[in-house]
Amino acid sequence: MTGVAVIGGGVGGLTAAHELAERGIDVTVLEATDQFGGKARSVPISDGQAPLHGEHGFRFFPAFYRHVVDTMARIPDGAGTVADNLVETEATLVASTAGPGRIAETRTPDTIRGWLDAFRPAFAEDLPAADVRFLLERLLYLLTACEQRREGELDDLSWWEFIDAENRSQAFRDRLASTTQALVALRPQVGSARTIGTVYLQLLFGQLDPTRPTERVLNAPTSEAWIEPWVRHLETLGVELRPNAPARRLETNGRRVTGVVLADGTIVRADEYVLAVPVDVAPAFVTSDLRRLAPELGRIERLDTAWMNGIQFYLTEDIDLTRGHQVYADAPWALTSISQRQFWTEYDVAARGPDAVEGVLSVIASDWDTPGILYDKPARACTREEIAAEIWAQLKAHLNEADERERLRDELLIDWFLDPAIVETDEGVENRSPLLINTVGSLRNRPPADVAVPNLALAGDYVRTNTDLASMESADEAGRRAANAILDRRGSRRSRARIWELSEPAVFEPFKRQDRLRYRLGLPHPASVTQSLRSFTRRFGGRA
Repeated sequence: MTGVAVIGGGVGGLTAAHELAERGIDVTVLEATDQFGGKARSVPISDGQAPLHGEHGFRFFPAFYRHVVDTMARIPDGAGTVADNLVETEATLVASTAGPGRIAETRTPDTIRGWLDAFRPAFAEDLPAADVRFLLERLLYLLTACEQRREGELDDLSWWEFIDAENRSQAFRDRLASTTQALVALRPQVGSARTIGTVYLQLLFGQLDPTRPTERVLNAPTSEAWIEPWVRHLETLGVELRPNAPARRLETNGRRVTGVVLADGTIVRADEYVLAVPVDVAPAFVTSDLRRLAPELGRIERLDTAWMNGIQFYLTEDIDLTRGHQVYADAPWALTSISQRQFWTEYDVAARGPDAVEGVLSVIASDWDTPGILYDKPARACTREEIAAEIWAQLKAHLNEADERERLRDELLIDWFLDPAIVETDEGVENRSPLLINTVGSLRNRPPADVAVPNLALAGDYVRTNTDLASMESADEAGRRAANAILDRRGSRRSRARIWELSEPAVFEPFKRQDRLRYRLGLPHPASVTQSLRSFTRRFGGRA
């Protein structure tokens, strides 16, 4: 019998184990697969001692990621820590099929002109002045709205409606509405204004904060740079890590959890349990007893998921795009990418896989429902081969035709690796690792880490967190909250795992206090009148 049994070895489960083990508690982590790290892990694409790696999707760490970076800074790696493996990006390429791409700097500006240039791609360039003014009004609305209004009103409003996209220019819709899908796999028509608006502001504030890099990536595949050192460190802390130990259900006695039943019939018993399985798996563990004890557990099944999966193209050349991300503005499958070799300074690509590999272009597809340009089918209706060919065609259309340069040539392509969670079926493909999306009104269906079961806590990116976005950061925060719940129940005198609030400029606090009073009195936000008349009348049943 162990002190705490953690079910699931992804970022949330490993974080909970880390925090508890540091405080002297015996922990066992049960992972269904042969690898830890969940969606964050890398996947060897061949056998051998030094294979190339594929990824579920490339990892990036914006400035507002505090929890996960703090955890990385406490994982030894060589003479330093895993956090030393983070490398700052410099620029994002926004590629378009309609003309030359735009470059958006991601380094923190150090001059007034630099600040102006940093905002130009996001706001002013190619957008009508009226749309720019309206966007600024909407952002000010968010910044001056109290948290109660954000949860009570803005979570029930889509981002599309909040920014009045139907009544704005096409350029506005393309730039500031549809691009959210490439960031969080979330269509702006269904995504919560609270979530998308909050993340949008955090990304902007990150570029204005001179104390932290705007955006960082890892200097090697995720498992080598982070997960493997993490597993080794947890073992030194005494954590028992059990791969290939899929759990099937939780045993209960009507009042509490009494054991975890594994696929082979083995029962693991513990004093406390942390359920850290993905959102699509969690409902299978919610028994009628648990639903009765904690009704919030029964609402997990109401949460929505989408597909956001990666493919790596292995090339004979290390193509020079930007030292950062590429966003493909017109790609029907909402593509983003990173040319990895420039960052993988601690990973010898040339010594792995085929001898000819010199470059790795890692791409994420976030829209699996829109027909592509090659087969005129959505990604979910394609075979894996068709998905690879379609994504390659969309990349070439953006990087070659628009700039009139042949950056990508077919002869460069040696091989590709598509996320193994994408599995072929008779109708196309299915996704065995979907991503939580924060749809309108979904906040009420997201449970807290500390649920009303005496010895059960939750850790996963679907848990209610300050981060409010399906991500490594949210999973890490949830793992910390689960650990704190267990420490509180035990009456432990040890310090609690630190939880960060999302940071917004203090200058807006007086306005939030004023709005807090208005909200309690049932009054609208002062900036509500900036919504268009058409949007207002449509929402409240009037006539435009």
